[in-house]
Amino acid sequence: MTIAIGCDHAGVELKKEIISLLHDLRIECIDYGTDGPKSVDYPDFGEKVSGAVSSGKMEKGILICGTGIGMSIVANKFPGVRASLCNELFTAKMSRLHNDANILVLGGRIVGRDLAKEIVKTWVSTPFEGERHCKRLEKITLIEDRLKKHGL
Repeated sequence: MTIAIGCDHAGVELKKEIISLLHDLRIECIDYGTDGPKSVDYPDFGEKVSGAVSSGKMEKGILICGTGIGMSIVANKFPGVRASLCNELFTAKMSRLHNDANILVLGGRIVGRDLAKEIVKTWVSTPFEGERHCKRLEKITLIEDRLKKHGL
C-alpha cells in the first residue's frame, strides 16, 4: 500500500511525524506538501491528495490541517473519496470497518503527536468489514452518479 499525504502549514510538524511512522511500518508514502510554516491554503493540498485517491492513482490518503474540518470538506467533494476526520481511536477504527474510508483527516492543532500516531496505526491496520456495509457504500456511489449526471 502507498499512501498520499498532504497538509497545510498547521499540519507540517505532525505530517513529518506521520511520515516517519509510516516508514517504520514499512508503508510507502508520497508527500504532496506543504513543507514549511509559511501560511498556505489548505484546499490546494487537499485537492492534490484527494485527486490522487479519486483517480485511483493512490489507494489511500492522509490529510492534516489545523482542525481537520477544512481538509474534510475539500476531500469529500471528490467522487469515490470517503474522507473521515478522526481525532480519536474509535472513529479511526469505525471509519475503516464500516465506511471503508480511503482518506484519514487529522486536526494538527487538535490531536497530540502520540495520539495521532495511534490513530494512523489503527486506521492503516483496520480492514473494511464489507457485507452489510457494501450496500451503503453503493448507495453513496449512486448519489455521486446522480449528482454528476445532473451537473451538480
